Amino acid sequence: MSTDPAQRDAQVPAGGLRKRKDGGSRDTTRPESPEPLPIPVYDNHAHLEFEDGVDQLEPLDSLARAAAVGVRGIVQVGTDLETSRWSAELAAGDRRVLAAVALHPNEAPRLFAEGLLSSHLSEIARLAGQPRVRAVGETGLDFFRTGEDGRAAQIESFETHIEIAKANGIALQIHDRDAHDEVVATLLRVGAPERTVFHCFSGDARLARICNEHGWYMSFSGTSTFKNAPALREALAVARPELVLAETDAPFLTPEPFRGRPNAPYLLPHTVRRMAETLEEPLDDVCARIAANTERVYGLWDEDGDD
Repeated sequence: MSTDPAQRDAQVPAGGLRKRKDGGSRDTTRPESPEPLPIPVYDNHAHLEFEDGVDQLEPLDSLARAAAVGVRGIVQVGTDLETSRWSAELAAGDRRVLAAVALHPNEAPRLFAEGLLSSHLSEIARLAGQPRVRAVGETGLDFFRTGEDGRAAQIESFETHIEIAKANGIALQIHDRDAHDEVVATLLRVGAPERTVFHCFSGDARLARICNEHGWYMSFSGTSTFKNAPALREALAVARPELVLAETDAPFLTPEPFRGRPNAPYLLPHTVRRMAETLEEPLDDVCARIAANTERVYGLWDEDGDD
């Protein structure tokens, strides 16, 4: 745990912690820490509520290990009411954390069928008003796991999340899987918040140019380091520099050379270094720009009010 006086009283909220589900065949040993970044950055999207790996990494220890390699703060992201409440509480007690709250798009069809979608969205709206909740997310559309019969509920949920973000003047973090055109159409129809982020950007150069046109941020994860993802690197190359963020999506999407192993914010430097290589820019410049972009989206980590 951190010895920083500002963090000594930080505590992990009760509840919320979950075991990552997997097939049991992957390597679950935790990678060593990378060389620290020359200028600290932020992890735009992580899920510290997940326990993963042979060597468990508690949330506060994860934050300390990240800080030691130049990841000064994270956006802790909720996917349902339990994790959204947990995320907001963690952020309220730890200056290294800001929170995003939402119902994951794959939750929407089930909640709608159970008659709970409206009440759960009302609770997300309440949580979004807390000072260290700086984003609504992850929300969006996922047509990979949800068939056509569940799309109407996803769209209803997404539209409501957009309105919650705008009503609170905070950012929107989008989950977009196999639904690029529909996500863009929804943002244009409803009206995107001023600060809209495509979390774990999964599009190509075409989608990057659309984001450029509308001033939407693109957050690149460990997938951009994968050998089979040249389209993501092409998208990064055409993205407007002031719209680029970086993330882990921990414990998922571990960057090369550790793909498949447990991910955590301390591994973000691998992705950032690969981004600098792709852009053919000095690492210092890329780090400084990512940090400035992230603060422009969410405000400052060490302040409680709106920035």
